[in-house]
Order: sequence, then structure tokens, then C-alpha cells
Amino acid sequence: MPKLTPAQIKSALRSVRQWTKRGKTIARTYAFKDFPSAVKFVNAVARTAERAWHHPDIDIRWNKVTLTLTTHDAGGLTEKDFALAEKFDRLGGSRAS
Repeated sequence: MPKLTPAQIKSALRSVRQWTKRGKTIARTYAFKDFPSAVKFVNAVARTAERAWHHPDIDIRWNKVTLTLTTHDAGGLTEKDFALAEKFDRLGGSRAS
């Protein structure tokens, strides 16, 4: 899958408004009521990522989960990253910090 141009990335970010571009990645932090809720979300993320065969970097800090996406073999952001970010947002609802 081809890497997106800066203009395409800017446009794609409109569909995942709570995600932030960080270099060659996009990232979002989700906040939950407690650690078990955060882990439940991570398990749902893992199932979704495995089905898509596209895996985020995951950082868990008690009730906060930060997901970071990039397409390593393309050397940057692709449509796969934004499609998966949308799926993760549906899993996590409006939880963000």
C-alpha cells in the first residue's frame, strides 16, 4: 500500500479528529475508569488488529491506553492506518484524554 502524501494525511486526519500526527505515525490516548477496563479495550484492539493484519504500538498506563499507528513496510502513514484508527475509535467510544 502506498504511503500517503502530506495533503492526503491532512485530509484523512479529519476522519479521526482525536488522533494526532507524530512524525510518521498517528496516535491517540484513551482514558478508562480503571485498569481492567483499559485491558478489556486492549484485548478488543488486539482482536481487531489481528483481523486487519495491521498492529498498533500499545502503551498501557493504569487507566490510559495510547495507540500508535504507522505502516512500517511503507515507511509512513497509509490508508490502513486511518481505517484501523476509525475501528479503534468505535471500540473505545468517546474516551480520550
